[in-house]
Amino acid sequence: MSAELRQRILDLVNSPDYQPAKPRVIARRLNLTAEQAEGIKRSIKRLAREGLLVYGGNRVVLPMKSVAASAPRNRIIGVFHRTQKGYGFVRPRPGTAAAALKERDGAIRDIYIPAKRAGDASTGDVVVVELLRRRRDEPGVRGEIIEIIERQTQRFVGTYFERGGAALVQVDGTVFAAPIAVGDPGAKGVRPEDKVVVEMLRFPSPVQEGEGVIVEVLGPRGKPGVDTLSIIREFDLPDEFPNDALDEARAAAAAFDENDLSGRLDLTGATVITIDPIDARDFDDAISLEKLDDGRWRLGVHIADVSHFVRPRTALDREAYARGTSVYLPDRVLPMLPETISNGLASLQPEKVRYTKSALMEFTAEGLRTDATFHHSAIRSCKRLSYEQVDEYLANRAAGRRRLGRPVADLLDRMVELAMVLRARRRRLGALEINMPEVKIDLDAQGRINGAHVVENTVSHQIIEEFMLAANGAVAEFLDQKGVPFLRRIHAAPSPVKLQALSEFLKALRLKHDRLESRFELQRLLDEFADKPERHAVHFAVLRSLQQAYYGPEEIGHYALAIEHYCHFTSPIRRYPDLTIHRTLDAVLRGAPPRTDFDQLVVAGQHCSQRERRAEEAERDLTKLKLLSYLSNRIGEEMDALVTGVEPFGLFVQGIALPAEGLVRVEALTDDYYVFDRDGHCLAGRRSGRTFRLGDRLRVAVARVDLERRALDFRLAQGKAPQGRSSKPRPAPAPKGYVPPNSGRRSPGRRMK
Repeated sequence: MSAELRQRILDLVNSPDYQPAKPRVIARRLNLTAEQAEGIKRSIKRLAREGLLVYGGNRVVLPMKSVAASAPRNRIIGVFHRTQKGYGFVRPRPGTAAAALKERDGAIRDIYIPAKRAGDASTGDVVVVELLRRRRDEPGVRGEIIEIIERQTQRFVGTYFERGGAALVQVDGTVFAAPIAVGDPGAKGVRPEDKVVVEMLRFPSPVQEGEGVIVEVLGPRGKPGVDTLSIIREFDLPDEFPNDALDEARAAAAAFDENDLSGRLDLTGATVITIDPIDARDFDDAISLEKLDDGRWRLGVHIADVSHFVRPRTALDREAYARGTSVYLPDRVLPMLPETISNGLASLQPEKVRYTKSALMEFTAEGLRTDATFHHSAIRSCKRLSYEQVDEYLANRAAGRRRLGRPVADLLDRMVELAMVLRARRRRLGALEINMPEVKIDLDAQGRINGAHVVENTVSHQIIEEFMLAANGAVAEFLDQKGVPFLRRIHAAPSPVKLQALSEFLKALRLKHDRLESRFELQRLLDEFADKPERHAVHFAVLRSLQQAYYGPEEIGHYALAIEHYCHFTSPIRRYPDLTIHRTLDAVLRGAPPRTDFDQLVVAGQHCSQRERRAEEAERDLTKLKLLSYLSNRIGEEMDALVTGVEPFGLFVQGIALPAEGLVRVEALTDDYYVFDRDGHCLAGRRSGRTFRLGDRLRVAVARVDLERRALDFRLAQGKAPQGRSSKPRPAPAPKGYVPPNSGRRSPGRRMK
């Protein structure tokens, strides 16, 4: 769906004289073409999922504001999440919640829905909740679901089996506790233990069983590739491009002439290189750098000019917007753009002329940016380097100079010098650095786990990180000075409630600290405990106190980076927000005001943020699925782990060498009777006084693996005394690892990106 069509639908539905209508009526009112009208229902459902309008159970389209305004004060619209035990919670949508639901910091409280009052709603559904009188034995605000406005999905992935002559599917995860009857599956040739896609005909509820039909057989459970396909279907990830988008990509390839540099700054003779992961498939950023006679620097960050090939309101653009981002699964990539562009025309491959957008920035010797200009340009990368190659060069520069040649070696020497200056300057200005290990799983040719490794944030990573940060900030500041709206990358400051909780947590650990409202105090805290036993507890707690970054036009700034104006400019091959920045920059450089207004950017930001989170959840779930499959044959295997969460029912832990996440249930802590200390954020033994807190290091063993529920239980390793805290802290060596602040590249620090 194009941005123009989205806006036309919203303008019509929100107009004062709008009368509620069905999608086909809306299509007629908008005078849509037959092709546009065919997809109007899908477009309206997408807008409803984003909370911009309501697509009611009677298939009538309503403006969200009218539903919110007409709803009684004790009725709330929100998104439902069901737990495995049947009860659930509704997160109210902004603008629809009663004042009584607000916390001290203005955040909206979730509404508790008892199982018998949830009806047939499932996780992700948009629902209407009627508030109920609170009972002593139930937490918080209670409610009953009285209407389902919009289903999150009608399709689910699960495992087929037969019992007592009945054909059933156990849906993956905890969406439904009971299996779903699927009638006669013979037409699909399904066999027991096959992974399948089910379309729901009737959702289960406390008074009726669920019923569905098998629409796709993915293959036998455990067969290589089936787990990936299951996640793709579960998250509705697009894995094939429509023909019209592919045709446009081929046409762009046929029309591309690398000798036509008209209107572009010719940088094809400059020394320009790319530095990327060794397994990178596309290359969208390149670097040049000069040191001037007076000690100043001229840095060039050259970004693939995707906007030259992907024009607004084309099939390519519609598909790129719908995807929002490339999805990086452990064993494959689902690109935002067809490979003709992402791996071909736009990719900054060595020794090939490629179109770019260049940010040319000048810095003082101390790292202060004094000038920035932006150009349509063309480069010819002279070398593709991996992070590992750069680190090898920095470890042995003499041998590296012979291997790389003098021009590239000299460039690398300049790059590391400037990058470290910029890095030190950012720290002085208050940028946060949270040091947490990132572990990546290693896969064999069949997509099965055969190990894992810690991703080190070496100097080579830091070089590129600093230069991408510099370019992103320079572009955002330039667009802000021009007074045009653009899609910013926003990271809001922590809420006072979160900071208060962090302060109380630190007090419980008997850790001294000053006022945490200051970024400098937070970073001082992180630095102070970088090499102490409490390191993981402190870093986990600080990370959890921070908000999640998102896209939007509001001038809020980027808290973690300590930057007032920030956007994503450096990765347009794999992120749609970057493409919007390129187009806005195009318009400004042409002297033509951009067409996009503030409200459109709000919508685009919400969509791109949602797509980003969907991609991250899909990657996380597939990684978890592969880890569970790996551990299902290793019951009893021991590993070192860190406590990542403490609840009354147990400890959430994550492996250090292998990033498996699971639960040590409180009943498995058999050496004592443990109770949850809410003030101390820990589980405490009544007799021994031993405690388990966030960040503690434990030796655990795999106790139980449930592939269908995607659940992993650990127990403390036998013969090992529980390594929770006693009166004195224990030293605990930490795996090396680093979470850099966001540059717009893929990095461990996604919460702050």
